[in-house]
Amino acid sequence: MRYETASAVAARRGDSSHHEEGEMTRHERIAKRTALAAALAVLACAPRPAFAASARELTLDGKAALQSLYATQPTAKILGSKAKAILVFPSILKAGFMFGGQIGEGVRFQGGKVTGYYSSVAASYGFQAGIQEFGYALFFMNRSAINQLDATRGFELGVGPSIVIVDEGVGKSLTTNTLTSDVYAFIFDQRGLMAGIGIQGSKITRIDK
Repeated sequence: MRYETASAVAARRGDSSHHEEGEMTRHERIAKRTALAAALAVLACAPRPAFAASARELTLDGKAALQSLYATQPTAKILGSKAKAILVFPSILKAGFMFGGQIGEGVRFQGGKVTGYYSSVAASYGFQAGIQEFGYALFFMNRSAINQLDATRGFELGVGPSIVIVDEGVGKSLTTNTLTSDVYAFIFDQRGLMAGIGIQGSKITRIDK
């Protein structure tokens, strides 16, 4: 019969815990890759995939989405007048069953001019079913936040600059004197069967058009 000291048992259990933690991390990575692959497969079959627009179409769609947002959300217009740059994703398609993903393309405006095009990609896992389309806009309020967008190869929402997702409650409290965050986000045109739209963790990457 083999005997172990309490310290040896604790050490063994600790090793097992670390192993399980490593396995969970590996499974999470596999889940994210599966989610993105599933989303891309669904999007590839769509009549007008969210990532197939030309530069001209994306610019027009971005301008139209921004103007519609200003017309319905006065707070967005206030932010637009103060923002150093605005990144608009007029159409993000989210799809999933158990594993999910979302993808779309956007356009960046500075001083009313187009200064770049970007993709937005995110993965999720857990129970979910359906296909949903929505859009979102990011208002960069200072040069530091823009520098991080420019300097990183894959800007991830929720990592780096502080970001506030504006809902009805936040919108009512925002004024030109209370703008303290680096980035403000609006999610708009929500429709479809899937609940709980989230953009946190979305990876934003500059693309050529």
